[in-house]
Amino acid sequence: MKRLLALILLLGLLPLNGLAEYKVTKRNLAVKYDTDTLKYTLEEVKMNGTVCYVTQIWMADPARQIKKAISPWHEKLAKAEELAKKITGAAVVINGSGYVSPTYPEIPDNYPGTSADYYYTPLGSLTVVDGEVYRNLEGVPYYGLTLEEDGLHMYVGAENEEVLSHHPIQTWSFYEGCPMAVNGQSLVDETWKFATTRYIRTIIAKLPEENTYVILTGTSSHGLNLIEANEFLEGEYHPEWVYDLDGGPSSALFRRLQGKKTLKLIYGAGQRIVDVMGFVE
Repeated sequence: MKRLLALILLLGLLPLNGLAEYKVTKRNLAVKYDTDTLKYTLEEVKMNGTVCYVTQIWMADPARQIKKAISPWHEKLAKAEELAKKITGAAVVINGSGYVSPTYPEIPDNYPGTSADYYYTPLGSLTVVDGEVYRNLEGVPYYGLTLEEDGLHMYVGAENEEVLSHHPIQTWSFYEGCPMAVNGQSLVDETWKFATTRYIRTIIAKLPEENTYVILTGTSSHGLNLIEANEFLEGEYHPEWVYDLDGGPSSALFRRLQGKKTLKLIYGAGQRIVDVMGFVE
């Protein structure tokens, strides 16, 4: 956490308490998975009128047990089911990075080149897949997640060389505004329409417990905005950090029951995507 805090300008951060209210009216345990190396629970939660899925997951060795599958680089997007099947033995799989395509051509102003240069690749100034650097945009700071030897980390405007010095195994990234909170402080820009409008969401947070994460999947009933999602996660889990992965029709949540071989789609997978994040035994 020390290097994360060094990357963040603390001035201007807002405490989560009081930004918005969340109300849980239903909470049912749907799945419980428990082995020596991986444990997860999947709950169905109705919060602020929206049906959500909350997946809390622990792994003995996140560096080994968190996996990434990616669509053919710069060629095409892939179905979430196809990517999920590439992760052998996955117990949980979710959608990952945002991406650039002819349908979603927007790129940050500080990216060199044109949108077409990034078609069918993830957003983010840095892309690492299985330890190999696929993209490194010089002078463009990194906003996103990395998988390192001790698990997932969130970076907020870090220099790429600083990120690479920690030898990331994988990266996942979306918009620059997608880091949502750190140590109980909100990073959400309340003037950003994307953050304050209710959408389908896939959000991941690091919990204080070792090697433990929670995934919040907000469905299309009414959707979630990032402020109320922050409030829920802070109120229930007190996370170290919170990050908004791609959502909308890109959202996908798969789970495998203990002792079974086949992943089952719980929600989403409505359109082709660029990559997924999987959790294996």
